[in-house]
Amino acid sequence: MDVTSSSGGGGDPRQIEETKPLLGGDVSAPEGTKMGAVPCRRALLLCNGMRYKLLQEGDIQVCVIRHPRTFLSKILTSKFLRRWEPHHLTLADNSLASATPTGYMENSVSYSAIEDVQLLSWENAPKYCLQLTIPGGTVLLQAANSYLRDQWFHSLQWKKKIYKYKKVLSNPSRWEVVLKEIRTLVDMALTSPLQDDSINQAPLEIVSKLLSENTNLTTQEHENIIVAIAPLLENNHPPPDLCEFFCKHCRERPRSMVVIEVFTPVVQRILKHNMDFGKCPRLRLFTQEYILALNELNAGMEVVKKFIQSMHGPTGHCPHPRVLPNLVAVCLAAIYSCYEEFINSRDNSPSLKEIRNGCQQPCDRKPTLPLRLLHPSPDLVSQEATLSEARLKSVVVASSEIHVEVERTSTAKPALTASAGNDSEPNLIDCLMVSPACSTMSIELGPQADRTLGCYVEILKLLSDYDDWRPSLASLLQPIPFPKEALAHEKFTKELKYVIQRFAEDPRQEVHSCLLSVRAGKDGWFQLYSPGGVACDDDGELFASMVHILMGSCYKTKKFLLSLAENKLGPCMLLALRGNQTMVEILCLMLEYNIIDNNDTQLQIISTLESTDVGKRMYEQLCDRQRELKELQRKGGPTRLTLPSKSTDADLARLLSSGSFGNLENLSLAFTNVTSACAEHLIKLPSLKQLNLWSTQFGDAGLRLLSEHLTMLQVLNLCETPVTDAGLLALSSMKSLCSLNMNSTKLSADTYEDLKAKLPNLKEVDVRYTEAW
Repeated sequence: MDVTSSSGGGGDPRQIEETKPLLGGDVSAPEGTKMGAVPCRRALLLCNGMRYKLLQEGDIQVCVIRHPRTFLSKILTSKFLRRWEPHHLTLADNSLASATPTGYMENSVSYSAIEDVQLLSWENAPKYCLQLTIPGGTVLLQAANSYLRDQWFHSLQWKKKIYKYKKVLSNPSRWEVVLKEIRTLVDMALTSPLQDDSINQAPLEIVSKLLSENTNLTTQEHENIIVAIAPLLENNHPPPDLCEFFCKHCRERPRSMVVIEVFTPVVQRILKHNMDFGKCPRLRLFTQEYILALNELNAGMEVVKKFIQSMHGPTGHCPHPRVLPNLVAVCLAAIYSCYEEFINSRDNSPSLKEIRNGCQQPCDRKPTLPLRLLHPSPDLVSQEATLSEARLKSVVVASSEIHVEVERTSTAKPALTASAGNDSEPNLIDCLMVSPACSTMSIELGPQADRTLGCYVEILKLLSDYDDWRPSLASLLQPIPFPKEALAHEKFTKELKYVIQRFAEDPRQEVHSCLLSVRAGKDGWFQLYSPGGVACDDDGELFASMVHILMGSCYKTKKFLLSLAENKLGPCMLLALRGNQTMVEILCLMLEYNIIDNNDTQLQIISTLESTDVGKRMYEQLCDRQRELKELQRKGGPTRLTLPSKSTDADLARLLSSGSFGNLENLSLAFTNVTSACAEHLIKLPSLKQLNLWSTQFGDAGLRLLSEHLTMLQVLNLCETPVTDAGLLALSSMKSLCSLNMNSTKLSADTYEDLKAKLPNLKEVDVRYTEAW
């Protein structure tokens, strides 16, 4: 009788193959290398033979022999081997059990009871047998073929060893022994002929549990463990608990070589693969903390920039399609975390404009201030009152994950379609005014949040510099996936402006068309960075650039012009008044295509065009093509005029000097930047009856000048202006005043009583939030 046994799959020889080191260099570090030197990966052992999938269950023949070990050779040929039982065995975490616990497998066989697993063969015996040595006997397993036998052999060995390591590492005593066991465990996973995700994940989960249960380890022990499991991380995602440990290491030791040498390939693999961060949020958090750790190095953003370059690759097109979406997802999550404190402390969810402009919370905010201008005579009813009330009624609409406040009025549509003879319709620009808050409040982030924001906004800038990534990046950012607190933060919108500028400069329509909103009624980047938008800080330079590129490629030019006339006519006129050629062309096209039907608005556009040399030249060319415009101008200037928000004294002077305004009766300068200096131009308007100076810097000096010359003024709005009693007392000479709004001014009770006595025609007065209230 010849009994032989081997410990390999069918006796196949094992060969050792060394792969490239993970941590740089071709030299392997000895097992005891300290972290002071650059760590290197130990040799990776691979089997060049067959590959098997890890068995969890299967059908097999079983024979159990109870015997002393000395009699094994005699029993192997005895009659006991003639009875085999079919069983469906399950390889559980801690034992080998049968689906039908009867006969030989009435009781499960614990892995701890298995002393040895061997391939078995002898003369005149059943083929493809496996021998499990247990106390007091032997368990024989007979497979259908040699491949299945070897698969059972390697799977049983793996289960037995993993069970042993779980027990050994669950109660660590000396950490030098633990580290050695971890290295052995890693080598076992790397050399195993089994090919299954759980082969590499099981050791990672064991180490993860070990670290979570032992939080008092030193930094050196942490780094040694990370280096030990590094070979497994090259082709496997770390489990959630291990990600938490890695995040902590990145935060506490950002300058450690482990971050650069070990974590870099792990993060690269995460970003290059199809990743659902919704299901794996800790992988996203680990990537986020890794990038922040790179930013903490001496070179800072230069290291981050090189990392982004490595993810893109040296060619003009990135070979990994998932890198960009994954990077953007990490950036958005990081930026959101910067404002998490503000988001969690919201009170009744204030709107975007309230946050940016510093309005008080609803509980502390003043009630709305409607300007009620009532008069018995219908022809003296102020259209300004209706518009002011309408402006205060704001609607909060959603744009993807944020809320953007859009101020509209029900009179905007009639203004576009009003007939030429209906000059009493409200002006288009009245519907575009944006009411700023009384005070300005800036959102200030903590030092760490500020660094995080700077790092990830810079990454978005880097992403926008790649031509092949720009279309997808524009599409990903088109719904404006940022919290409204971020859009109210001046630093964020100022830094992000570079990205929007890159979109605007790109000639491809699939890129710059993403500046527009996703759906009608939702604000896009085009609206947010336009004059009056919450992100505009350049008086409309970026807005003009966006309009120029959109007009150059928009195949529905008239539709785009209609949209501008309805929503952005004020900014267009303001920029044209300052000589912007693109906006001058826009206004000429609006006149040429009959976009504007209201006569007063047309006259205002004509006056704007004639205020600059380039506008005058283009308008003359337009008049040569359309004689009716000349006829309209001969009828006299407009009766109503509204300056766009952010207009200055110089803008007003330039506009009033461009044409005849002898018929002007209603002038609105509300929410502009005019001061008392503009009074010199206002007194040259002989027919002026209604003047709106709401929320301007018009002061006492200008008020005194107005009182001397505009004695026929009937309606005056001084709400939220810096006027005091010294200027308000001068109004006593304006006997025609029938409506006066002094809301939120420095009016005293004595001055109010004096004005009431000296202005007999005064029918409507607003003195709320003053001493006279």
